[in-house]
Amino acid sequence: MQPLPSPVRLTGMRIPLLAVASAAMAAALAAGCASAPGTARPPGHGLITRGVAAREPAADPRPYGAADAAFGLDLLAAWCRAQPRSSFVFSPASLASGLGMAYLGAGGSTARAIGRVLHLPAAGGQRLAAGLQARTAALGGLDGPGVTVAGADQVWADPSLVTRRGFLDAVATGYRAGVASVPLLTRPDQATSQINTAIAAATRGQIPRLLAPGSLAGTGWVLTDALYLRAGWEMPFDSRATAPGPFTTASGQVVSARYLHGGNFRYVRADGWTAVAIPYRGGKLTMLALLPGSGRGSCPALSPATLGAVTGRLAAHGPAGRGAGQGRAEIALPKVSLRTKLDMNGLLSSLGMGVAFSPGGADFSRLSPQACCIKLVRHAATLKVTEKGTLASAATAVGLMPTSAQAPSPAITFDRPYLMLITDTATGEPLFAARVADPL
Repeated sequence: MQPLPSPVRLTGMRIPLLAVASAAMAAALAAGCASAPGTARPPGHGLITRGVAAREPAADPRPYGAADAAFGLDLLAAWCRAQPRSSFVFSPASLASGLGMAYLGAGGSTARAIGRVLHLPAAGGQRLAAGLQARTAALGGLDGPGVTVAGADQVWADPSLVTRRGFLDAVATGYRAGVASVPLLTRPDQATSQINTAIAAATRGQIPRLLAPGSLAGTGWVLTDALYLRAGWEMPFDSRATAPGPFTTASGQVVSARYLHGGNFRYVRADGWTAVAIPYRGGKLTMLALLPGSGRGSCPALSPATLGAVTGRLAAHGPAGRGAGQGRAEIALPKVSLRTKLDMNGLLSSLGMGVAFSPGGADFSRLSPQACCIKLVRHAATLKVTEKGTLASAATAVGLMPTSAQAPSPAITFDRPYLMLITDTATGEPLFAARVADPL
């Protein structure tokens, strides 16, 4: 019998960065408001707003999984260039959902820019609707014994603004998104609290406050996505084998990390990367831990082509397959607990989405005739990797400003003596004048 290869020690800082992204990527690759203020259509209702039931899509979700993977890799590279010494975690799936809803409300060059950044397949109309529906259905089918995956998409709109019915139909069909009426323009902190409460509930308390007080002032619509993952390993790591070991950080400092130790995981080597597949219970989800070759710098590029080659080879060599640069290995993987919260405007602009943030250039006329541009893209994510499995959560909020009423209208209360004049508008002639010292 051929002996197992030497342990593959996964000590590159990029491993935890790709972990939560890979779960969503691998799963995908493998497989106005008419209501009165304060009312809501619940998220996940699965109905088009005109009352036509959303049918199970026949489209293939894999091109949309590949698109989210390419978007995630672009964002990984941009984020690493901006903060080369920092760890971070994010969800490509959550960001793609929040921005995808904004895409459905965009037109012209704005839609083209968002589509390019998201790597959306070149499709429109019913094909796009069916593809997004298939993507949403695939994400919704990941639950199983030992694995919980839950998501929620929502449109929050100020009741004083027009929100096009066609847009609400599109996000309901593509993302199963509900719509809620909240006082964004008149009581933004109250609206912020309502949105934060919904996000906290959807992420099981992992993200208790996505939006800070004051962050939604002048915002007319907020598009949110929340994602929660709790998944047990197919082969849990033995806690008795967990032991400290050295870890060289991106700054070159050597620190002590707690390593999980286990064996018999599939691995491949391709284009300077070593990739290990760590499956979760049920086989629907896999963590890909990817270690770059030494001497490649702190931010080596992982291309969609390389990721595709890695996942293809992992799938092809089978449970017992061996060959050059592939087989089964023992690993030492650091336990990690990461938490990130960031405004994404700058990073998304650097990828080519700047027009969507421009008051003079953005086009969100499909969302509303009153929509101006994106004001903020706020994202938060958590990731914990332990002997038993993975706990992760993510939330995205895309806030859009109206063309007018960029600041809330002031509230004026006549609560002290005042005057009244009834005048001829054309001439200014006062027909009546009054002073109210006591209204009773």
